[in-house]
Amino acid sequence: MRFPKEGFLKIASPKRTKIDSTRKVALIRKGNELFNSGDVDSAKKIFLACGYTDGIIRVGDNCYKNADYWEAYRLYILAPAPDRVDHLIKKMAQVIQDWLHG
Repeated sequence: MRFPKEGFLKIASPKRTKIDSTRKVALIRKGNELFNSGDVDSAKKIFLACGYTDGIIRVGDNCYKNADYWEAYRLYILAPAPDRVDHLIKKMAQVIQDWLHG
């Protein structure tokens, strides 16, 4: 079996436009409000556009909590959050081991 050299999961850095610091703070505040009110998708767009690491990680944690592990992994890579990436890799490896020995 051949695997594509770029892998199976596309992870691209979002396009970040230059945002002045005042506007960035306002956008992050709005993203936090949206996240806290449950509009996680809108918050994710803002956090990714601003490159707001803490927000991206929180959205990744939300995806993980909701069993959307691939999206959580993608967001942890983009954040970056190496400790969470390592945790997910270990969990995925354990699942594969269970499949092989189950």
